[in-house]
Amino acid sequence: MSVKKDNSIICAEGSAINVDFVEAVNYCWGRETIATIVDNTRSGMNAGSSNHETLVCNYESCKKAAVSEYPKLLKIFYKKHTGRELNLEHPKDFNEKIQWLKLYDSTPVKTQLADKYLARDWIEKRIGKGYVVPLLGVWDSFSDIDFNKLPNRFALKCTHGSGWNLIVTDKNEIDTEKEKKKFDRWMEINYAFRFGLELHYKNIVPRIIAEEYLESSKGIIDYRFFCFNGNPTQVWVDIYSGTPKHLRSIYDMDWNKIQMRCTWPDGGALLENKPVNFEEMNRISKILSKDFMFVRVDFFEINQKLYVGELTFTPMSGIGRFIPREWDRKLGDMLRINT
Repeated sequence: MSVKKDNSIICAEGSAINVDFVEAVNYCWGRETIATIVDNTRSGMNAGSSNHETLVCNYESCKKAAVSEYPKLLKIFYKKHTGRELNLEHPKDFNEKIQWLKLYDSTPVKTQLADKYLARDWIEKRIGKGYVVPLLGVWDSFSDIDFNKLPNRFALKCTHGSGWNLIVTDKNEIDTEKEKKKFDRWMEINYAFRFGLELHYKNIVPRIIAEEYLESSKGIIDYRFFCFNGNPTQVWVDIYSGTPKHLRSIYDMDWNKIQMRCTWPDGGALLENKPVNFEEMNRISKILSKDFMFVRVDFFEINQKLYVGELTFTPMSGIGRFIPREWDRKLGDMLRINT
């Protein structure tokens, strides 16, 4: 593995992963997981094996595996990243139940909502217009984008995954050749098989969208409403997501801080203020979550304007590190599933 000048890491197979992301994962899960994610992107090691002892939960093996092998693969994935055995027959912890939902509740509507393009229409039909970030364009490939028709600042996003974004503050400074290679690589990956069988991503048609550029002087804060069977229960408040500086504070629905952490350090005073649109967020999260056993409804505010960010069904791919550990079980008790 080596680091290039463009701030990416190159594994033996030649695939690149951004250093910022790798550093974030290193903080979160440890260096062993970095190697796993690198492998998951391109590695063909033990692809398609049906032998449980040699089965490896990497990108190619997951992509080529028979559906009947998915439970074994998830058990391998879960044990590797949590150190615990996965009980799919009688899951109790929140992380365990997220694994169960991956296998048995990856429905077509979840696929639609994981699609950053199609989700927009679904959201607007339920809560009205004005809550999603304005769309500037949609394309089937990076080569189709006419940058002359875009404003100077915007955000490009792949619709079929998470974290595959380019934030543009001056389009004249875009290295289009470099970015094309990156987006072309992303467009070839089925995100469902990249890190822990998030199967509701499997049938998304890869596209690229451009959205209006949003700016906040204090940094964009995500307000993530954890909703169980249509009931918002907690708000996870995050800033600097996707970077090693990621901070997180967790509140109940009366905005009392909960003494727990999950994966990232506490945000302290930086994340203590209740959002101006809290009651509206609460109302909308009930509407958007009512048909799901669990969903995380994400919001953010820009100059007191409320936006729905996305709906997330498998946060942290079901391997979040809870401190104290008892919160994994407490949230699991809130998530009622029919096994």
